[in-house]
This record gives sequence, structure tokens and C-alpha cells, in this order.
Amino acid sequence: MSRRANPFSAKAVLGLLLVGGGALLLFLYAIGAGWTGERMGVTAHGRSNALDGYSGLVQLLERRGHDVRLTRAQSDVDRVEDLLILTPGTNTDPQRLEDVLWARSTTGPTIVILPKWQSRPLPDNAPEGTQDDWVELAPGYTGLWFSQVPSLAPLTLATGESVSWRGLGLSGRFPSALVQAITELPNDELIPLITDTEGDLLAGYWNRGGWHPALAEAAEITFSQEAEDEQDGDLFPLIVVAEPDLFNNYGMSDEARARAAVALVELAMEGEDVGIVFDLTMPGLGASENLLTLAFRPPFLAATICLLLAMLVVGWRAFRRFGPPLAQAPAMRAGKAQLARNSAALIERARRWRLLGAPYAALVAARLARALNIREHDPLAREAAIDAALHARGLEGTGFAAAAEAMRTARRPAEILRGAQTLKTIERMLEK
Repeated sequence: MSRRANPFSAKAVLGLLLVGGGALLLFLYAIGAGWTGERMGVTAHGRSNALDGYSGLVQLLERRGHDVRLTRAQSDVDRVEDLLILTPGTNTDPQRLEDVLWARSTTGPTIVILPKWQSRPLPDNAPEGTQDDWVELAPGYTGLWFSQVPSLAPLTLATGESVSWRGLGLSGRFPSALVQAITELPNDELIPLITDTEGDLLAGYWNRGGWHPALAEAAEITFSQEAEDEQDGDLFPLIVVAEPDLFNNYGMSDEARARAAVALVELAMEGEDVGIVFDLTMPGLGASENLLTLAFRPPFLAATICLLLAMLVVGWRAFRRFGPPLAQAPAMRAGKAQLARNSAALIERARRWRLLGAPYAALVAARLARALNIREHDPLAREAAIDAALHARGLEGTGFAAAAEAMRTARRPAEILRGAQTLKTIERMLEK
């Protein structure tokens, strides 16, 4: 017995499962990977094409053969050994930046590009021909944020007008009349690499006792033998860029500024074959770790793939089944035989053996009476008539009345079986 055929074909059901399951997995992975789109107003980061973004520098470094990647993971900021380029905004936690700067001193080289502009979408009355992703730049509140970073607090950050810049064997003009520079270095915390016309620092490396011969040569500084012996070769360089227009898309419009930005990045690498990582967490585009994200990363990726393959195997086995599913058998089968089995099972469970003898003796007596054409209704008279009929036919042996009485008085299973066998033997003698 089988049910009627499924109205949906196997191919239709398989396609529905594959499309639905794939869409669900993609949706879950997108949530875990942070595919939520860019947030307008946060444009000073490595993925941004805005004027204050750094996508131009990312593409330029990639074309020069460097391994460049962008990260949303906080763990990369803390532990990555590649060159890390930080682009904090005025909404970045100053203490968080302070902790990262000190932790990076023994982890890997770092470049910090300070914020300068505050970007916002173009107004409704913008001139014709403007594109949707264009922004309007205005001076930000970097000075207030800058003074809250403990390591940077002794320095003085100021904005003003300047004519040109020079450094690293290059020179040029600024893309904007508004220039941001560090004007006071009380303890020579930074060693200048790029300065403006007034001699204010636009970019420099942190003077914290590390041995950085390439940076010192670029800064045209010669240390004494005693000073070099005191420098720590285990410390990695930290470069602070006060004027972001030397690095952002606004600055990449000029070849000299682009060359200076690339030269500064490659100096920070100190000739080592390391990658370049642009941080997206400090601008506010970070993505927190979760179990779903970890499931698609080594070493958990192997377990995830095995689970997906197991699901495919189970689905394939289900679709390879021959014919429609069988109808489930009823819990209670119909018929006299099954009814007798159920009754016997109930008596066995209840252990009421004494209830079997009298009904069985009466059942055999009724069959023998019909076979011998005996009309007696009284049980004792009927049993006596059966004995007389058997004697008349020459069937000798145990009398039926005695065997029936023994059956009725039986209490144990062995006694009941012996009595039933005796009655059955008498019945078979009559059938011969």
C-alpha cells in the first residue's frame, strides 16, 4: 500500500531547497561579514572615493606591487605584523588610539594619518553636473580631539595658510589653502620628514629610541655612534602625518604629492617584505567577530564544509528513494487472529491464567456438539452426550467430561496446556 504520488516533482523541490538554502546562507554570511553598505558622513577611510578618502592611495600601492588589504576586524589592528595605516576620525576614542600606538611599537610598523576635514553631502542647490557620491569639505574639530590623545597632547596642532611643502627629495604645492601642521614639538617627539614653507611638521616619525636608519637618512639626521648603540632595534617605526591632503584622494591629483605618499609608506616598511593593511575600525566601519564569521574562516571552515557536504548527501539520499513513501501500518490489525493475539497478550500481562480454562472447554464442547449433532444446551448434559456419542463410535480413551472438568479447574500455565492438548486430541480423533 502506498500513498498517492507527490504533486511536486523532485526537480522542483530540489531547486526550491537549493535556492532557499543558498539565499539563507548568503544572508547569514553577509550579516557576519558586515555587508551593510557604506555610511555617508564617514568618508576618510581606505575604501572611500570621496576627496578626503584614501582609495586612490590604495590603488596606487596595489599597482606598485604591494599586498594591500582593508580590514574591519579589531583583532587585525591589535595583532597584525604588516604595515598598519590608521585613519582615525574625530569620533575615534582617543584612549583607544593611544593604546594601539603603544601596542604597535613591538608588533609592526604604523602610520597614523590625522583627520582634518569634516565631509557632508552636497546641498540641494549644488551646481549641475555633480555626482551622487561627491561631498562638501569643511574644517573639522581635530584640535579638540588631538589634545585628548595622551601621547599627542604635548604637541600643538594648528591650521593656517602655507605656500608649499618639501621633503624626501620632493616638493610641491598644497591642494587646498587650508594647511594642517604640528607647530610645536616641546621634546622633539617627532623627527620631521615633510615640512611646509614655515618649517612646521607635516609628517614625521616618532622619536622613541628605535633604530630606523632609513628614516633617519630620509630626515637628514646623523646620530652619533653612542646614540646608535642606545637605540632599540626591536622597536617598529611610528609615522604621524599631520596633513592628510598629502595622502588622500584630494592630494593624489598631483604627481609630486603621490610620490611623497608612496615614498613615506615604503620608508615605514624599512625594506621588509610585508603587506599593507588599511584600518577601517577607527573611522567607525569595524565589524565585530561572531560565530557565523568564524564558521567561514580557518580552521573552522573545514568543519563547516563537512557539515554542508553531509547535508547534501542526506538530501541526495532522500531524492534517490524509489517510489512514493509507504503508508504507515495501522497500530492495531483487524481480524479474528489478531484479536486472539491481543487478548492472549493482555491475559499474559495480567497473569489471569484461571480465566482461560472454562472458555476453552466450552469452545471445544460447542464444536464437538455440532459435529456429533447434539442438541443439549445444558453444559453437563452436553458433555455426557458427547462421551456417549464417542463411546458409541468406538473411540476409547479419556472421557471428554473429565478432560473438560480438568481444564476448568486448571490454574497454572502447565496445567492449562496439558488440558488443552487433551481436548484437542479428542477433537482430532473425531476428525479421523
